[in-house]
Amino acid sequence: MSSYEDRLKALRAQLVRQTLDGFVVPLTDEHMSEYVGAYAQRLAWLTGFQGSAGSAVVLPQEAAIFVDGRYTLQVREQVDGAHWQYESVPQTSIAAWLKDHAGQGARIGYDPWLHTRAWVVQATEALSQKGAELVAVDTNPIDAVWPDRPAPSDAKLVVHGDRFAGQSAAEKRAAMADWLTEKKADAVVLSALDSIAWTFNVRGKDVERTPVALAYAIVHADATADLYVAPEKMDEAVAQHLGNAVRIHDRAAFADALAELEGKTVVADPERAVAAIFNGLDAGGATILSLRDPAVLPKAIKNDTEIAGHKAAQERDGAALSRFLHWIAVEAPKGDLTELSASDRLEAFRKDTGLLEDLSFDTISGAGPNGAVVHYRAEEKTNRPIELNSLYLVDSGGQYRDGTTDVTRTLAIGTPTDEMRHRFTLVLKGHIALARAVFPKGTRGGQLDALARQYLWAEGLDYAHGTGHGVGSFLSVHEGPQRIATFGGGDEPLAAGMILSNEPGYYKTGEYGIRIENLVLVEERDVPGAEKPMLGFQTLTFAPIDRTLIATDLLGREEQAWLDAYHSSVLDLVGPQLEGDALAWLKAACAPL
Repeated sequence: MSSYEDRLKALRAQLVRQTLDGFVVPLTDEHMSEYVGAYAQRLAWLTGFQGSAGSAVVLPQEAAIFVDGRYTLQVREQVDGAHWQYESVPQTSIAAWLKDHAGQGARIGYDPWLHTRAWVVQATEALSQKGAELVAVDTNPIDAVWPDRPAPSDAKLVVHGDRFAGQSAAEKRAAMADWLTEKKADAVVLSALDSIAWTFNVRGKDVERTPVALAYAIVHADATADLYVAPEKMDEAVAQHLGNAVRIHDRAAFADALAELEGKTVVADPERAVAAIFNGLDAGGATILSLRDPAVLPKAIKNDTEIAGHKAAQERDGAALSRFLHWIAVEAPKGDLTELSASDRLEAFRKDTGLLEDLSFDTISGAGPNGAVVHYRAEEKTNRPIELNSLYLVDSGGQYRDGTTDVTRTLAIGTPTDEMRHRFTLVLKGHIALARAVFPKGTRGGQLDALARQYLWAEGLDYAHGTGHGVGSFLSVHEGPQRIATFGGGDEPLAAGMILSNEPGYYKTGEYGIRIENLVLVEERDVPGAEKPMLGFQTLTFAPIDRTLIATDLLGREEQAWLDAYHSSVLDLVGPQLEGDALAWLKAACAPL
């Protein structure tokens, strides 16, 4: 179709054919994934929005798109305000908006395979106050009008060997079976793609940047399991790896299988399993226990093998990034680089390791004002030159079989202003404060968030994103349940073995963005005289932090000592992998303040 306006018209015409007065379009798939395959990119197809989180509502005369603070600028650049109202979450919600905007008696459609049961309850309640109703559709109306919608990926599953996983799939199912017995349950439905990948020690290529495969699973209290996956995605190696205790079925048979659990007590995760799964279990006469997916916490708490693998991936990735930082220090002042040419070169340095499976997300390569767009993605039409006397923000990561990386560096190209240096140093102080934090076992990420913001807050500044997210082991770069944030999560107690990001920032709209991100490992800390078990962070990411952006007079003695020790570690770990000019550059970049 020629334009997004035409697509909106086509959807409205389809809603009339389906006797609906509106439709809700989330950016997710049947597995409640954050990153989705091309076939599930309905929001992008309809609106042009390219962010990784958002949703929309279409009514006969109005339409609105809902995004959080990370995408406030991006949504206005990508989505036509003549046809769409911009709404901010969590300040408002789809349910609240529908209550105000849906017509009396309206029938608002939703796809039960794309929403949680809690959302359905909330939206139903809001609409009932208008005498309106929420209607589950059998056919998603966008799919009916999207003429060249891609098919789901047919890529093969691959075995994720025990040398990377550190625990066999049979051991994981046995632990899950023990948990089910303890909960007096017969089975658990797994629908989150990373939970399935982790539980069965398999990976896939069905979602760009995230090595997962489209599948569902039911694990039983006898440690056997049923895996629902398209037959063409299986091969003999994966079948042998899974063994006789895992029965393989077509993914299309999953919905009917839910109806066959009659009389069983079945666990389903209310945050990760869609409404249609609960509906199927209800219709089949199962007793449902609404509990968190039992893969979530053990997946987040990395074992010794996964931690060792992650550290190896970080050393390799740190060398690739350091080569890039040296390259940009040489090339950027010549004035020929753009956001896209720089991100392409960074990807090439990672590929040169010979072990890169994929990027862990689309590189955020933001020059000047584009750096202020938190989740910016450079495209031909937005591609800016990297100019002298500006800031360049690059947030990137790699997927390696032994670990997933995510790192942000902000670089001064030429001479930064005093304001840039001042604000960069406030962000650095917050980063160091969080990196050095020591806290009692049981502390939540939300309790630590203010440590990273305190120096910005003191000067009336802030940033509109969380400070830290969990990271998977050759899995999703955004992994729950742990977060460091005061909104949208952050209530999970941090536990030794969890990996998180430490990424405070500052963004001056229309001018520049600053973010400093390393990954950290939660570890036990021996604190003399401590009266309770204590935890702290071990920094895992190794690449220089731009010294030309640091106002050293703003750093205290302990902060300077932390930075000098960090740069000494960078030199020790990355230095042996570099040579010649790149090594000489690294030594200068890591010199004590």
